[in-house]
Amino acid sequence: MKTINKFIAVVLGLLAIASCSDDLNTVPEGDTLTEEQKKEIYSQTPQKLEADVLALYSSMIELEAIYDWYGGAAHFDFGYAAIMMIMDSWGQDMPSENSGYNWFNNAQKMTDRTQTSTFGYFIWNNLYKQMGLANQVIATVPVDSEDATLLNFRGQALAIRAFDYLNLVQLYQYTYAGHEEALAVPIILETTTGDEATHNPRATVSEVYELILSDLKEAIAILPETGISGQINRKVAYGLRARANLLMQNYDDAYDDAVAAAQGYTPYSIAEVSKPSFNTFNHAWLWGNIISEANDVVKSGIVNFPSHMCSFTGNGYAPGYAGRYINSTLYDEISDTDVRKGWWVTLDDNGEWVAPYVDWNWVYNYNGNEYNIAEWLGWQASYLNVKFGAYNNIYNNSTNACDIPLMRVEEMLLIQAEAKGLSQNGSVAEGKALLESFVQTYRDPSYTCTASSKEEFIDAIWFQRRVELWGEGQSWFDIMRLKKPVHRLGTNFEEAVSWNLPAEAPIFLAIIPEDETNVNPACVNNPIASTPQAGLTY
Repeated sequence: MKTINKFIAVVLGLLAIASCSDDLNTVPEGDTLTEEQKKEIYSQTPQKLEADVLALYSSMIELEAIYDWYGGAAHFDFGYAAIMMIMDSWGQDMPSENSGYNWFNNAQKMTDRTQTSTFGYFIWNNLYKQMGLANQVIATVPVDSEDATLLNFRGQALAIRAFDYLNLVQLYQYTYAGHEEALAVPIILETTTGDEATHNPRATVSEVYELILSDLKEAIAILPETGISGQINRKVAYGLRARANLLMQNYDDAYDDAVAAAQGYTPYSIAEVSKPSFNTFNHAWLWGNIISEANDVVKSGIVNFPSHMCSFTGNGYAPGYAGRYINSTLYDEISDTDVRKGWWVTLDDNGEWVAPYVDWNWVYNYNGNEYNIAEWLGWQASYLNVKFGAYNNIYNNSTNACDIPLMRVEEMLLIQAEAKGLSQNGSVAEGKALLESFVQTYRDPSYTCTASSKEEFIDAIWFQRRVELWGEGQSWFDIMRLKKPVHRLGTNFEEAVSWNLPAEAPIFLAIIPEDETNVNPACVNNPIASTPQAGLTY
């Protein structure tokens, strides 16, 4: 049985956290401990501090984190996995129904780019709250500690803080290259006082990345090579730094970090992804949210990731109400020899469902009525995802206790290929060789990369990332990082949410919530852009 306990209440009681708590009149960024609190907690045993470290991870799967602010239960309020779905909904690769059943529809419509946006507050609150918890741990463990356990805790907190800033810097400003001096987000450290937090301007993109690299450098130096599944170890920290260096176009460093991160992990095999998967922490995962049946997000029934993403769950929105599909144009570009073509079901020329994972004779019970799987698929449109398996791989399982992938070794192999192909110390040919090795071995034995220039190679990498990492919260960051447009016209997006947007369109930048700018006037906001209109190319 997987176990991960929730310690947020304990942490709040012990540390008297002053921000990102239920008090929405405070700065949603995380204040620091007093010196006396630091001394008191540091005098405790490392085992007692472990509760604060576990809070870093339980905050990522917290149920109803904005219940009071929202005025009730929001069915997207289930932690970082919901942020992943919001970001994927902004782009062009994960269409869904344009209906009230789709709790991520405002993200799909891009009507969430306002100062009072629920999604805007949800993202800001989640990331800065976790950062506040990380700052508490960092403040508690001195940098010169000689206790290996305490240093492990400090390293995890430093990596979590880097993870939060790496998310934030990509959401509130365009990518690093060409925007180094643009305004990103306010920096809150373990030494930041409450008064400083309320007079805290946005740091530049380069300043945020400088902090990210500094935190990860120290984390890598003090974290153990391996650790508990679901928690950050040295390999995960290398993976985070590989992401950061790739964003900064430090290709040699990105390659080296991705190699270090990947050591000891093995990608999913063709056989393993020839059926619904990606629901249990395994040999391919460097990091993920470990979910148990006892977690609140599971006991909620439908306020969780599988409810919205798993087409085989017996309890949620995904089967029949708001499915998650792949962009039809992207799907058509996937080779028929690629096992990933089976991650989505379609209709053939005769109107028959093509679903390689499905036993058509299988019958299950749904709300007291029997339906076979073919009839059930008839509730959905073509291009429905069957990538994510149900809990314990039991179709129609009403228990949504699936683990959630945050970093897989496949991403590290793709980073290696991209970095080698674009590095001055590498070449497109070397990058292509690495890309072909991964795809041919693990996804499509017939694959050949035909790119003959760096531009074509970037597109080849982007295509592989769009397919391989679909539904895992990476697609929006790639659009921003690679300066790509969002094209929905002529695809299976519904007409009301179909448009074409250019690279780095003004609407791409997230808006800082007014809760932050009201209490921190030094934090100037991004301009609010007009919502895209159906059928238009901008």
